[in-house]
Amino acid sequence: MSGAGHAEAERADWLPYPEALARVLERTPPLGSETVPVERAAGRALAADIRSEVDQPPWDNSGMDGFAVRAEDVAGAAEDSPVVLPVSGDVPAGAFPEGPLAPGTAVRVMTGAPVPEGATGVIRVEHTDGGRDGRVTIRRAEDADRNIRLAGEDFRRGQTVLERGREVSSGAVGVLATVGRTEVEVGRAPRVGILATGDELAGPDAFDEVRAGRKIANSNGPALAAQVASAGAIPVPLGIARDEPEAVRARLETAADCDVLMTTAGVSVGERDLVRQVLADMGMALVFWRVRIRPGSPFAFGLLPGARPVFGLPGNPVSALVTFEVLVRPALRRMAGHARLERRRRRAVLGEAARGSPDLTYFFRVRLDERPGEPPLARLTGPQGSGLLTSMARADALLVMPEGTGTLEQGEAVDVIPLAPWAPRPGSGAA
Repeated sequence: MSGAGHAEAERADWLPYPEALARVLERTPPLGSETVPVERAAGRALAADIRSEVDQPPWDNSGMDGFAVRAEDVAGAAEDSPVVLPVSGDVPAGAFPEGPLAPGTAVRVMTGAPVPEGATGVIRVEHTDGGRDGRVTIRRAEDADRNIRLAGEDFRRGQTVLERGREVSSGAVGVLATVGRTEVEVGRAPRVGILATGDELAGPDAFDEVRAGRKIANSNGPALAAQVASAGAIPVPLGIARDEPEAVRARLETAADCDVLMTTAGVSVGERDLVRQVLADMGMALVFWRVRIRPGSPFAFGLLPGARPVFGLPGNPVSALVTFEVLVRPALRRMAGHARLERRRRRAVLGEAARGSPDLTYFFRVRLDERPGEPPLARLTGPQGSGLLTSMARADALLVMPEGTGTLEQGEAVDVIPLAPWAPRPGSGAA
């Protein structure tokens, strides 16, 4: 690193959370695109606008199984004074009417079938006798101008139906199929190399050491891999590196085909915190280190040659998972081409007081209990220590206490970041 770059990095220390996130996003541009089959596009970001080559629906069609009628022919129909009309045609799904609807008649139509020209509505079959002997008895008339879906009502030929950057949902897959797409261009998913460091860590193959009290299990590696996958990126586990510079570098160098490197532990200032120095020796330009957040202050971000991002996460498990959520996940989403980078925040009401320091942004782990007609109630998941992994496992969301706040009282309205698509907890009172 040059002297000027080193000085800039040294100044970029202890950043406020919004500034740290902005610096990360400035340096993690989209990776480009690839073409995938539509059925494999769910969760990916569209790399280009999608325009329709057809009208949808292509014709006026029935929204019900029933009888197409003219409103004037069924006016006043009721249970005690039904209207009886001859049935002049039958249009099942996949067929077309033989011609316009003759005045004073009805045509049987199935859901989705084209309605004959001149019809104003479709009387649902439940409001009739079902049609007998070439005639139908109509007992209710409120459908006389309903249940016809107009041609092009959903979208028209040439219309943009899905925008670039939109995440492909199951509904979007349906739209893509409707406009005739079998393949679609999406943002390339970043490959993320994940390295855990520390002589104290053991993988599953050495769990006897954990049982004997000589090691601790490597929870960060698998947990972060799960977070990477949930963000739409591709996790590439790099294993555990011993606290030796050569071991750390050897592991990192196996990730040459990764778009992003992510490490846990080893980026602070301790004598055995080696990762930061190894990365510097590999040519990493440090953008910043330490962020004014809790948990997760000892967080580093830099760029290896070729502008490859490197995230140095804390070693404490909750700190690692929280910093991924609020600093790494948005960057991976941006690299994958998504327009929405952060999860949509919700408003909630705090169920108990939360204390912090006004010098930091806090991310408290909370569970959400739904209340019909009111914002959900946010309750702490228990003690909030950064080593208490169950506090994260029990959480539905992160409660955000912005820098400058310091204290939130019971009953206050707060912002929360859902950690997954939220569903009511059993017994929470949600409908």
